[in-house]
Amino acid sequence: MGLMSLEGTIKDRAKKSSNAHFMLIDGMSKLMSEHFKRCDSLDFYASDLKWKLIVRSDTVKGSISFYLWITDSRCVGPNWEVTCSFKLSLVSQTGHDLCKPFTFAFNAKQDSWGHNNFITHEVLKKDGFLVNDRTVFSAEITEVKPKFLHVNGVSRNMGTAERLKLTEVSRNNSKFTWKISEFSSFNGEHHSSHEFTVGPRIWYLVMYPKGISDGAGNSISLFLHVSDYVTDVPKEATTAIYKLRVLDQRPKRNHREFRAECRFSSNSRHWGFSKMLPLEELYNASNGYLVNDELYVGVEFLFLSTSEYL
Repeated sequence: MGLMSLEGTIKDRAKKSSNAHFMLIDGMSKLMSEHFKRCDSLDFYASDLKWKLIVRSDTVKGSISFYLWITDSRCVGPNWEVTCSFKLSLVSQTGHDLCKPFTFAFNAKQDSWGHNNFITHEVLKKDGFLVNDRTVFSAEITEVKPKFLHVNGVSRNMGTAERLKLTEVSRNNSKFTWKISEFSSFNGEHHSSHEFTVGPRIWYLVMYPKGISDGAGNSISLFLHVSDYVTDVPKEATTAIYKLRVLDQRPKRNHREFRAECRFSSNSRHWGFSKMLPLEELYNASNGYLVNDELYVGVEFLFLSTSEYL
């Protein structure tokens, strides 16, 4: 089944399913190989409450874990509770779906439920669940009974669907390096690089020469920020797997680098490290990070995921 045909099938099924959400993961092999450790769906609503789907590859070796997570902003404090029945499913592209029903209470101590060993990689590759590196997950929520929450409880007439695409960043366009001259003259709290494009997004780096948070006064801090999309195509959150670096200018090239897997959204537009490099190590000439008052910092992108509603 081609991508357009699969997307059409999912949208048709969503229209016929109230309180349901379908998530097509395009690039499933990158999750199974643990390049990505988890995939979060876009927000969706069921019975006037906000939810997400979570698919993980790092909980049980050789298996995929699948959970339903309640994320509504009204679910705060120690007393709230939502009891519901829900069905987590893998949509077969050639035969019968794999469905597992649950009835649980979501509360402050347990805001997600599901299965740590929902399906093994071996079974996933059979019965039409993995076709052309694409897999479809879904959840249908029924019998929602909130406690101590002001919700109307009205079910939607139709479900929703999304496409989440996992891609490896081309080596030709994966790195950005920022040369900072006259580093000792940077007296402001933070400084930003020029913007650059990787994948569908515009990015920039922000450096705190004297640190921030728990790095204040003892380290330089470095963060990756996301800006706009390159095109006007409506997309939502972007997950990036990347390395932030302070470059060693000696022939040894012993860079200080940290790897991160972060989800950039409208509410979380920057991620990084407040203790990127201790100032003591930065100013030690033998380390090669600061040479002739010049510092090089950068980022290397490894993988990106983008999501959009269908």
